[in-house]
Amino acid sequence: MIRHIVFLKKAGENPNTISDISLELARRLRALKSKIEEIQTMEVGVNISTSNTAYHISLVTTFNNEDDLNTYRFHTEHLLVIDYIKNNNFESAVVDYNL
Repeated sequence: MIRHIVFLKKAGENPNTISDISLELARRLRALKSKIEEIQTMEVGVNISTSNTAYHISLVTTFNNEDDLNTYRFHTEHLLVIDYIKNNNFESAVVDYNL
């Protein structure tokens, strides 16, 4: 099994705007579970920390193998979410590892 973890952070001046955009991103990420069969498990969290170093969204998914992870990466529905991430200037950090 492969675990795929992503942290996403939106820089901006208005905390309300950041919250709204983060909530929308979380909704879009959660919707992927029903659209991409290779996803075995998915957990999406919206951070409640107010630390300046905190990321706004966490995504933890598992896949049976690396091929399934790659299918997810290039799936049309996932790419639409990636476009949303890019268009809203989120920064990300990613870790993939074998369980």
